[in-house]
Amino acid sequence: MSPRNENAIWSGLFQISVDSGQTLQAQIRQAVVTAILDRQISVSMPLPSCRVLAQKLGVARGTVVLAFQQLVDQGFLIARERRGHFVNPDVLALPEKPLRKKPALQKAGLNWAARKQMSADAFPQLQKPENWIKFSYPFVYGQFDPTLFPTAEWRECNRMALAVLEIRDWASDMFDRDDPLLIEQIQARLLPRRGIFVSPDEIIVTLGAQHALYMLASLLMKRGTRVAVEDPGYIDARNIFRLLGAEAVPVPVDSKGLKVSEVPEDSDFVFVTPSHQCPTMVSLPTDRRKALLKAADDHDQVIIEDDYDSQLFDDAPQPALKSLDTSGRVIYVGSMSKTLAPGLRVGYIVGSPDLIAELRILRRYMLRHPPSNNQRAVALFLSLGHHDALVRKLSQAFIERRNRLVEAVANYLPEWNAGGATSGTSVWLEGPQGADTKQIAEAAAARSVLVEPGDIFFAGAGKPTNYMRLGISSIAEPHIEPGIRQLATAAGRRPAAA
Repeated sequence: MSPRNENAIWSGLFQISVDSGQTLQAQIRQAVVTAILDRQISVSMPLPSCRVLAQKLGVARGTVVLAFQQLVDQGFLIARERRGHFVNPDVLALPEKPLRKKPALQKAGLNWAARKQMSADAFPQLQKPENWIKFSYPFVYGQFDPTLFPTAEWRECNRMALAVLEIRDWASDMFDRDDPLLIEQIQARLLPRRGIFVSPDEIIVTLGAQHALYMLASLLMKRGTRVAVEDPGYIDARNIFRLLGAEAVPVPVDSKGLKVSEVPEDSDFVFVTPSHQCPTMVSLPTDRRKALLKAADDHDQVIIEDDYDSQLFDDAPQPALKSLDTSGRVIYVGSMSKTLAPGLRVGYIVGSPDLIAELRILRRYMLRHPPSNNQRAVALFLSLGHHDALVRKLSQAFIERRNRLVEAVANYLPEWNAGGATSGTSVWLEGPQGADTKQIAEAAAARSVLVEPGDIFFAGAGKPTNYMRLGISSIAEPHIEPGIRQLATAAGRRPAAA
């Protein structure tokens, strides 16, 4: 083979970029492994020398040397003295990937619709663009700001979790158990802040709050079960209950949260977000909390308390319902998605020991247990005080962002009401009668502004169209005011003079 053709082959195989998110060494290894497994490199063809390849790629020779050495250690390459590196023929002895042949006659597909016992796609769902981070003004709820993420601290905890002795602890199958250090940290660090004091056998780790709700619904609900839910309220909770056959009974929400007096007496469960009502962000006052607990006692109801962002500091924090519960009727669901990161999927349920024991059996059938390495990394993150420091940082940032957002709305969208909530990770806006926030959201997206129409949070027909939710967790403070100016233009208002 001519040097010219050989150079063309290697130039095509090795495409690396400093912007890929992977180290240069990892990109080189990945390129070589892919080429070997796809049989693009013959066993008789030596790879370029480390010096030559380093020059071609514009990287240090040591980077290539380390990459090749690891591939030798893994058995992909063989180093032959004075001849260079070659593909290990044992790797190519594996069977080739079969060619995908088109069938001569396409058979009719199965009628999956007739086989389904539930219609998961029949309910309205919140939609967020996958490229939300590319919007200039992402007022999107439930995402995180990369500039606030504690990258160095999280890496430290993951490195510690990868120590040899740590791996021995978490790499084995834990069946239905959780990392004891994580349970200890939830018990000692997270729950006391909400006034909750429990023993380890009253806590189970979940893959976020939604997983917690699905397990609870699977274990406790059936066709005919009646669950009182807030209206407007958390759409995914409502959908989960309905998927499991329960009837979700809407109960109105006002400026103080759930109207407890309107919860039907024949409800079996009451689902509530008392800390920051979803989506209005108002906090349920003490008198209503006590009334809800008394009604649950009087009518033999179970309360599911979703305290999804409870770790963030509040201007006037209320104790969790669970902390006021004296009869064991409150099941507490917590999450770290709003503080650490939603992609980590770390949540937990607090309930009576017999309930948690049943949930452990159910979870074992579903997924055994959440990944143990993630549990240990989160446990270390908590134990080293990183989470406490992050909560202080996030709480201050969100207070400043919320104040800036409310002020900007008053200046540029004065006919829109930002409500009475003073904390939380979003702002619930009520517009003038006749406003259509779906149309406004489409017009705003064309101006790189991302907002959420509010009609999806309401149950039943005749949903109001003049509400929208603006998240503050993923947008930097300097972008808030210009984003609201663009939103005001999208809503049909003439921009105010500078």
